[in-house]
Amino acid sequence: MSFPASLPASRIPSPMEAPALRWGILGTGWIASQFIRSVKAHTRQIIAAVGSRNAQTAAAFAQTHEIAGAHGSYEALVNDAAIDVIYVATPHNFHHEHVLLALNAGKHVLVEKPMALNKAQADEMVALARSKGLFFAEALWTFFLPKFDVIEQIIQAGVLGDIRSVYTEYGEYLPTDHRLFDPRLAGGPLLDLGTYPVAMIARLMGAPAQVVGLGQADPSGVNGQLAVVMADAAGNLATMGTSPYGFTPTNAAIVGSKATIRFISEFNLPGPFELRSRDGDVVLRYEEPCGRHFEGLYYEAAEVARCIAAGKTETPCRPLNGSLDTMAALDAIRRAVGIDFAAAGLKE
Repeated sequence: MSFPASLPASRIPSPMEAPALRWGILGTGWIASQFIRSVKAHTRQIIAAVGSRNAQTAAAFAQTHEIAGAHGSYEALVNDAAIDVIYVATPHNFHHEHVLLALNAGKHVLVEKPMALNKAQADEMVALARSKGLFFAEALWTFFLPKFDVIEQIIQAGVLGDIRSVYTEYGEYLPTDHRLFDPRLAGGPLLDLGTYPVAMIARLMGAPAQVVGLGQADPSGVNGQLAVVMADAAGNLATMGTSPYGFTPTNAAIVGSKATIRFISEFNLPGPFELRSRDGDVVLRYEEPCGRHFEGLYYEAAEVARCIAAGKTETPCRPLNGSLDTMAALDAIRRAVGIDFAAAGLKE
């Protein structure tokens, strides 16, 4: 295919047009609050109830966010007949347990990224959802953004040609009292920050055939930072680094045999990107206002609602096999740099 004269338009429908479903929020942390704020502001979705391990915590969270229902246990939430879909927003070392709880209660599930601690857990979750005919997806919100639908169209049209290399990283400053520095919560930047670049690499190149890398331990007992090079079966390369010690550009480039995509701002957030011809003489720019969670989380909720209303059990924005490829890549990275969650007493 020759280089296009213009970029395709995003095919993402208006989030306000998505059928209104009744959501149960499992967990009361920071990401749950961000999700609720974004969804309430930009969609017609109904946040119907919240569940916590503590009744007082659930009640206080419900009052803060003007939610009608509050449950003092996760079991009560997933068995609430008024709920259509559960959003699992607990720390990632609890995702396996809480997703299985919701699926076994017959509820559709959207689970925060990463889907699980490892691919074995993710395989079990996906198998259960498929056996029950329930919708299940990983809330890696980046891939639900309009710009990634445009990128998907570019790739599917063959504009990039063969993807030869992907360069990406994600660094952010986090204080030492953040949960990322707690070994008991599967801490370290890989599953928290690193999931974004790893997921993009896996989306473009599949699960890696080879991974080499280095990691540095943090005094807290978790991995402090790491950098890896991954190769697919054909030898095409991807680089990824992640760190909680300071803010980095969090940028990326996707290099194909015919063209290159370069992100102008953080690749995982709303914002612009450029499509450049192989020789760099032609540049097409996708314009999108830069934003953070408030400006983007609602897209995943609207897509989940559309899929469930249509009887679908997964979304093309984040296919389950794509999530499994990401988990396989994360497992391979942990082996390469020596991250051992079992050493912290976590069940692998």
